[in-house]
Amino acid sequence: MFAYVARQPIFDINRKVHAYEILFRDGEQNCFPDIAPDEATSKILTSTHLSLGIEEITNNKPAFINFHRDTLMFRFPTSLDPSAVVIEIVETVDVDDKLVAACQQISEMGYKLALDDYDTSGKWDPFLPYVSVIKIDITTVDHATIRDVVPLLQKQNIKLVAERIETYEEFNTFKDMGFDYFQGYFFARPEIVRHRKLGASKLAMLELIAASSSEKLDFAKLSAIIERDPSLTYLLLRFINNPLFNKRHQISSLKHALNYMGEVEVKKFVALLALANLSDGQPSELMQMSLLRAKFCELVSLELHLEENPPTGFLTGLLSMMDAMMEQDMEGLMQKVPVADEVKDALCGRQNLLFDCLAVVQHIEHGNWAGIKRFSAKHQLKQTLVHHFYNEAIKWARAMHSSVNSDG
Repeated sequence: MFAYVARQPIFDINRKVHAYEILFRDGEQNCFPDIAPDEATSKILTSTHLSLGIEEITNNKPAFINFHRDTLMFRFPTSLDPSAVVIEIVETVDVDDKLVAACQQISEMGYKLALDDYDTSGKWDPFLPYVSVIKIDITTVDHATIRDVVPLLQKQNIKLVAERIETYEEFNTFKDMGFDYFQGYFFARPEIVRHRKLGASKLAMLELIAASSSEKLDFAKLSAIIERDPSLTYLLLRFINNPLFNKRHQISSLKHALNYMGEVEVKKFVALLALANLSDGQPSELMQMSLLRAKFCELVSLELHLEENPPTGFLTGLLSMMDAMMEQDMEGLMQKVPVADEVKDALCGRQNLLFDCLAVVQHIEHGNWAGIKRFSAKHQLKQTLVHHFYNEAIKWARAMHSSVNSDG
């Protein structure tokens, strides 16, 4: 049995990733799956149940994992490393003394417990001495009620997570209210800054993206742009020499890379380089997700026999968060970047095969399992293969991101 998973970032007040919530496809309500109690060994979340280790999925950040009543009663969480996980008690559990006692014992063993979708009801009060995190869905609890309850929870040294934060306005509102962490896709939605002028360095990056999406690579033009800025050459070589896929040859120049790797690979790296520069000053999760989507869309598009040169699947995934990075709307940006029409259409939400590739990775990110099923049926791909591609993309994105970014 393999548990297919998705992950959703949880941010701190500085928009840095603090943790990821893990959603299990084969568990009820995305919870940790039902497994026979005699399987509760220390290896429970290794290869038997996950095709990736938890630390690979979460980039060595804490993993928030939902547990329902039975798994808590059987003390399942105690087979996990207490420093790596936060145990979420889902809101649908039947509350009684036995469950409270089980949670007390789990807490006393050094585990952090969280209440999920806390509705401020008094039935949760017996858990409060053992809970270190409370998550509140801002779409289901009245905001005035939330405002009243925050100081009471803070007095008990409980950290607060605001869930379903979809705009920067909401992020700022709940940050000002005293919340510590934020979950939702606010960071991926652009705060549109009108009439923003693009500086010379940003325009150069758009030129690089255009070069990487052309059918024939203009080597002279590419070299001219990259050589204007020594840090670009340095970063490009760091990408290309990443040990994940280049173990044998130390590449020392753009020309060397072109001869050794070929045009398609170099185009991908040039686009990566441009995006890494464009994402400067934005939450690093934007770059991380762009990398993951790039690899995923590439793997899926090649499986669906889309052409490899230019690498349209890769570029669609890579550029899919460019609006959030550059704080401009995607339609306007696409007028400035001469990418292939099918990439442009997919990024602007117009239906085509690349749009489908992008839509399915978004289904995975949101734990929308029905959407993955529909995509797989439509394109006659096995769902297991789609999940395998996502796992491969996580690993690749993690390795690439470490080439650019040491702060995670």
